[in-house]
Amino acid sequence: MAWVMGVLAQSTAAAAQSVVFINPGRSDERYWTTVSEVMQDAASSLGMQLQVRYAQRDHLRPIEIARQIAALPKAQRPRYVMFTNDYSVAPEILRTLEAAGIDSFMAFSGVPETLRGQTGVARERYRHWLGSLEPGAEEAGYLTAKSLFAAARASGQARAADGRLHMVAIAGDRSTPSSVERNAGMRRAAAEASDVVLQQEVFGEWRRERAEQQAAVLFQRYPEVRLVWAGNDEMAFGAMQAWRARGGSPGRDAFFSAINSSAAAMTALRTGELSALAGGHFLTGAWALVMLYDHAHGSDFASEGLEQVRPMFTLLDKSQIDRYEHRISAPPAPLDFRSYSKHLNPRLRRYGFELKHLLR
Repeated sequence: MAWVMGVLAQSTAAAAQSVVFINPGRSDERYWTTVSEVMQDAASSLGMQLQVRYAQRDHLRPIEIARQIAALPKAQRPRYVMFTNDYSVAPEILRTLEAAGIDSFMAFSGVPETLRGQTGVARERYRHWLGSLEPGAEEAGYLTAKSLFAAARASGQARAADGRLHMVAIAGDRSTPSSVERNAGMRRAAAEASDVVLQQEVFGEWRRERAEQQAAVLFQRYPEVRLVWAGNDEMAFGAMQAWRARGGSPGRDAFFSAINSSAAAMTALRTGELSALAGGHFLTGAWALVMLYDHAHGSDFASEGLEQVRPMFTLLDKSQIDRYEHRISAPPAPLDFRSYSKHLNPRLRRYGFELKHLLR
């Protein structure tokens, strides 16, 4: 009898900590698969059940997945559903999960003011919407742009005949909150720099091939351009390829920045092909799991705010590459997130959700 009760208790505890993450990316998209892998590390170390459902970059698929989850028999539903607000899917997903009585949480991209009329704020109109966690994407755009300008100035190779630094920007998309914020940070840095000219901003839809095509046109249209700011690593690589096709050498006669600390991006930073790189936002889903773990155990994250925007990005440099590869890219053991939980560490007063903490 005791054995049966123990099994039932374990089963109940596991159900109370079950999470489905609606991943907006493709199942072969390196950034989003890395997000899922790190989330699995967090779930395993915290004893949570995690299921990842990929939307395959289909704008309507997250809504369909949410409806499928809501239609499950009550005993088969997860305790929490985590999703991103890419392409403004939040209003419909919140309505669907609220009607089913399933707790929801937004990660990576939350609700912009343009949608507030449809969503309200967390835990009011939709009481099962627990909150959100977003990386400070504006900061990433700003930091990478500032670092890019500094590298170009130091090179002595980037100024045009007018003595200024001419730049093009290849942004992600027009609507995703994280893209909008990154672009705003880049434009703020450009506005502060009297010697920088932002010639044009285009949208590469996060894809290498599209960015390569766009960059080829931009380099021809603006022959004085020597700086390229990119909203992610894949688009930076595409722009680099377009520059090489013109006989150029990235990092020597033209300067590129990126956001996303992928293995390829870290290699490009090491070789000097990338002049500026910021990363850390891939951990957002894992940090969100820590918050949900605490919530499930009665340590509500509300004390620090329901809809949180945190400075998760770190501007990376060559001195950090070896440490990053040892701790993140190819760690000797799965990452352990227990030390970041308030429930497991009662003396912890504030969450430390930054990449630099994992690089110690």
